[in-house]
Amino acid sequence: MTRCGLVAAVCALAVVAGALAVRANAAPGLLVGVDDDTVKWIVRPNGLVATDRDLGLDAVRVTIPWRGGTSPTPLVGTYLHRVAMMVGLGQRVVLAVYGKPSDAPVNARQRAQYCGFVHHVLARIPIRDVVIWNEVNSPAYWPASAGAPAYEALLATCWDRLHALRPDVNLISSTAAHYDPAGFVRALGGAYRASGRTRPIVDTFGHNPYPDHASEPPWQLHPDTATVGQGDLGRLLAAFRDGFGGTAQPLPGTRATAIWYLEDGFQTTIADGKRRYYNGTENDRLVVPPVAPSGSGAQRARRDQALQLREALLLAYCQPAVGAFFNFELMDESRLVGWQSGLLWRDGTHKPSYGAFKATVALIKSGAVDCSNVPGV
Repeated sequence: MTRCGLVAAVCALAVVAGALAVRANAAPGLLVGVDDDTVKWIVRPNGLVATDRDLGLDAVRVTIPWRGGTSPTPLVGTYLHRVAMMVGLGQRVVLAVYGKPSDAPVNARQRAQYCGFVHHVLARIPIRDVVIWNEVNSPAYWPASAGAPAYEALLATCWDRLHALRPDVNLISSTAAHYDPAGFVRALGGAYRASGRTRPIVDTFGHNPYPDHASEPPWQLHPDTATVGQGDLGRLLAAFRDGFGGTAQPLPGTRATAIWYLEDGFQTTIADGKRRYYNGTENDRLVVPPVAPSGSGAQRARRDQALQLREALLLAYCQPAVGAFFNFELMDESRLVGWQSGLLWRDGTHKPSYGAFKATVALIKSGAVDCSNVPGV
């Protein structure tokens, strides 16, 4: 995530749309959120929280950098103070604490420091949900040389420390869509078995099921077994059964344990009137429009962000063992080499897809989703 300014347009909100009525079919509930670091850059989060409420969001995931030690630096302390203000306004915050691969807590001393840092934060802010590091199967965040055994040890250390502080804490793991997440899960289960541990190491399994490109349907199956997108959930569930079946670690879909899609998103084209807020060159050649233009049948059949998000949300709602979906992100990044998958343009105004996302969230909350009509189910 990148630094996001919040302009007045974010605070000027429309009324909440009514839920859509469709033939009902029993389905599990789904927590819906966004990944958004905006709160770290603003003095007062009231307008931001109002936007989240207008969308009907249940939670916001905020990232906090960790570079070692058990106490926050002054800058991180400022971030956390602003997060605390958001929590004070009633917003559920999912805190993701991580750094660069070179910062990863891969030995006992570093694990004690990292888990001590998270303990320090949770002892002062009433946050229940915390993500332990980020995309640990990716070398962009976790050293491959440390692999699953070091991550298992980190999860175990933090689980014991944080559950002693707050029994209802929701400790969440994190894997990326690529770099063989299923293989990593099996290795994680192997390390867990080898440790002889008789307590769990996670409460929720987090996964980021990004598509290969913005125009790929959420339900797409990938023949490459090193990829696990949203349509490949069965591959991930099989890995959890292989890795943790018969152990003290509950599998997704049992007890209160679930899979949370912590990041997913579909990058959009930039409207002509908004180009001055962006810079650089787009890195996804297959970006989609926020909504497809009206016109010929071929144009109407074109995929757009509104359709992508609707299908992704409904699929997550209907998929077994999936408990949450977070859109990356709320507001676009200004750098085109970054992500333009937000529901707001960079200037803070609504994208045309904003209303469609909001209506889909309302539909999910109504419980009136017919899963037999959802692609990919």
